[in-house]
Amino acid sequence: MKKLLSIFSFVALLATVSFAQAKVNGPVMKFESTEVDYGEIQQDSEPLRVFKFTNAGNEPLIISNAKGSCGCTVPSYPKDPILPGESGTIEVRYDTKRIGPFQKTVTLTTNEATPTHTLKIKGKVNAKPAEEGVPASKNGFGG
Repeated sequence: MKKLLSIFSFVALLATVSFAQAKVNGPVMKFESTEVDYGEIQQDSEPLRVFKFTNAGNEPLIISNAKGSCGCTVPSYPKDPILPGESGTIEVRYDTKRIGPFQKTVTLTTNEATPTHTLKIKGKVNAKPAEEGVPASKNGFGG
């Protein structure tokens, strides 16, 4: 009987600890992905990419700042609180006029227990191919 009571007490304690760990207090930002790969794109291609997230916590999520690692990476974010269970997006624009490989970050500041998130973008911008046409002559009259 004592053995059975001990086993029951252990199982009850284990269930209580597991439940306590699963309980979330405050806002929790959960991303579908924290990295976006532009792949290889042509110069002047569409610069916008989107990070999707959900507030998996039990209090409103507030994003107070989003900062790109350089001036070529410009983020925008929701200014209103994201309620528990609701979703939102972080939009990032990379300057696709710049040729070559890139790896940049966006740092978010929130009201979570761990207040920062780092999002990553990467890819390679290839130069536009030279346009085909009639070459210009020295005198400007094509001949």
